[in-house]
Amino acid sequence: MSGTLDGRVVIVTGAGRGIGASVSRLFAEQGAKLVLNDLGANPDGTGGDEGPAREIADEITRAGGEAVSDGGDIADTATGKRLVDLAVSTYGKLDVVVNVAGILRDKMIFNLDDEDWDAVIRVHLRGHFSTIKPAAAYWREQRNPDGHFRIINFTSDSALQGSPGQPNYAAAKMGIIGLTASVANALGRYGVTANAIAPGAATRLTATIPQDKKLGGDRPAADDSRSPDNIAPIVTYLASEASDWLSGRTLGAAGYGVTLWNNPEVRASISSDGPWDLEDLAKQVESEFRPLADGLHPSIFMGQIPK
Repeated sequence: MSGTLDGRVVIVTGAGRGIGASVSRLFAEQGAKLVLNDLGANPDGTGGDEGPAREIADEITRAGGEAVSDGGDIADTATGKRLVDLAVSTYGKLDVVVNVAGILRDKMIFNLDDEDWDAVIRVHLRGHFSTIKPAAAYWREQRNPDGHFRIINFTSDSALQGSPGQPNYAAAKMGIIGLTASVANALGRYGVTANAIAPGAATRLTATIPQDKKLGGDRPAADDSRSPDNIAPIVTYLASEASDWLSGRTLGAAGYGVTLWNNPEVRASISSDGPWDLEDLAKQVESEFRPLADGLHPSIFMGQIPK
């Protein structure tokens, strides 16, 4: 029985646990050949253990699939280049990059240390750049506008909705949306698409957040709807050759649902015949923008106040 990813060569970062492991398993079931990366660090990014990535790779090969592992730090750009080279040397090509790896160091903005800001930005943003740059260079060399090459990045509702206790994480994840749009526009001529996924699932990272401080925090962690396995199907669709039409878009996946987010768009505009008179500007802003300013109500985040 053939799979939707038969013969496609895929890099997955953060592949050793959680969503990355679920994605890797389903990709293998669907016929993908895998390069699996995971530093094996703690949820805050400290420490390291090559075991998790190697264990998933071994599990896949025992089941008859093809996978190799790497335990490098994905925020080190040499690791990203090594993964691309490993895919090409092992399997002869590269089709898909899935950037799942991430860490959390949650604090309110007034308590956030410089190191905690830098560490989260480094892992998420440079970690995505680390794989995308060498993959993009490789695909550009292929000169194949019909290549169905894929970049699949991971963002978060914490960015899209502005989680108050995660300023570093929200900034990094919103940056990933901008990065995704940029590479989608830049690389389309080379047969590359790019998408971002905002997942909702019970993982090692979410387990570090007190239950009463999560969106949907009243649901038990053992609820099957919160399994990371539920994220893998939409990622698998995006990795397939059928998803060219979705390039540049951000999707959500949580429980048994998938959502399509709007791209940013102008909802209203005002103008003046010359330099603004402040009183006139205030009147026009109030009359034209205020009725449309239906942003997040503060009550959405009540109770989500980390120390």
